[in-house]
Amino acid sequence: MSGLTITLFIALHLFNHLCSVFGAEKHIAIMTGLRGVYRNFIVEGILMVAVLVQILSGFSLLAVRRKTSVTGWEKLRIWTGLYLALFLVVHLGAVFAGRLLLHLDTNFYFAVAGLNSFPVNIFFVPYYALAIISFFGHIAALHGSRMKLVVFGLHPAEQSAIILAIGICLTVVVFYGLTNQFRGVEIPAAYQILIGK
Repeated sequence: MSGLTITLFIALHLFNHLCSVFGAEKHIAIMTGLRGVYRNFIVEGILMVAVLVQILSGFSLLAVRRKTSVTGWEKLRIWTGLYLALFLVVHLGAVFAGRLLLHLDTNFYFAVAGLNSFPVNIFFVPYYALAIISFFGHIAALHGSRMKLVVFGLHPAEQSAIILAIGICLTVVVFYGLTNQFRGVEIPAAYQILIGK
């Protein structure tokens, strides 16, 4: 249940980021609508508990599976799970610090500040890209290890490869929407603090 809860939230979050290809205003408008669903004490509390349960259960599974994992999908599941656990702790900490300590709206501009400023983007580009790819990689690895059915002539390993490929393609589209190299994104003055200005 914790995994499904997080997956639903991340799917909505990535959909929101995909909408950035239509501009910052569209991204913020959709985020505002989605916040009506998830930004309240009850839903945020459920999400935080789900993240905690997923991380703790993941580490207990890691202790068992790291020595018995032999297939590529099993190893991918371990590495993507570890990266997602690290990412979620750091990312949630940053978002809550931005909201509660810096009093910033953690919207489109909070996300793009690090992606569009050298030299901090040397960290933030792979940090975010690996998070999206790890999310799809984790789903692909779970699918590859549990799915037994051939669907549309595709065996489970091929299905998993498609899931991972979709994640990589989606990462490229999200970065297109969130970076100023192609889109002319300008970071408002209030968000300059995030990049040390």
